[in-house]
Amino acid sequence: MTQRSAGPEILRLIELMARLPGLGPRSARRAALFLLKRKDQVLLPLADALREAGEKIERCQTCGNFDTVQPCAVCQAAGRDDTILCVVEDVPDLWALERGGAFRGRYHVLGGVLSAIDGIGPDDLNIAPLLSRVAAGGIREVILALNATVDGQTTAHYVADLLDSAGVEVTRLAHGVPVGGELDHLDDGTLAAALRSRRDVKR
Repeated sequence: MTQRSAGPEILRLIELMARLPGLGPRSARRAALFLLKRKDQVLLPLADALREAGEKIERCQTCGNFDTVQPCAVCQAAGRDDTILCVVEDVPDLWALERGGAFRGRYHVLGGVLSAIDGIGPDDLNIAPLLSRVAAGGIREVILALNATVDGQTTAHYVADLLDSAGVEVTRLAHGVPVGGELDHLDDGTLAAALRSRRDVKR
């Protein structure tokens, strides 16, 4: 699509949509045309939803989840085990574990993993707040539920070393999570089995 075939507003829409995961230029053009053809049914309601999300949704200051309240609904939920803290890479992983319903403790979102290639170091992640939560007391176990990728496991070992003298049990997900797999792509049964079969991160 060129400047001659579309106005700047359409080109801007396509450009922004192309930034979404899984959408290249061609897919972005198709999606933009779909929205434009269904302006009243999809485009305008979507625009309203995006505006409202931008105004009201923010990171939970406790765990890092997304919500419209502080702390988030998961952190506010009664009946959860405050002594177990599950550390995940990002919000989709938290949602995946919640969807399965097998975990009833608390969460901490790192906001990524260590990656030398991408220039992501410890200071770029929410590691310091994690250490502060553990140091505050009351936590007996930290589950490192990070994706089974090279960077994920490197991050898990790094965090485990930092927690070595904290007086808490540090475990990781075991059976059911394939090497290279991501939590958000696993089924609920696999996630439940992985949580039940967690083991010490040093072994």
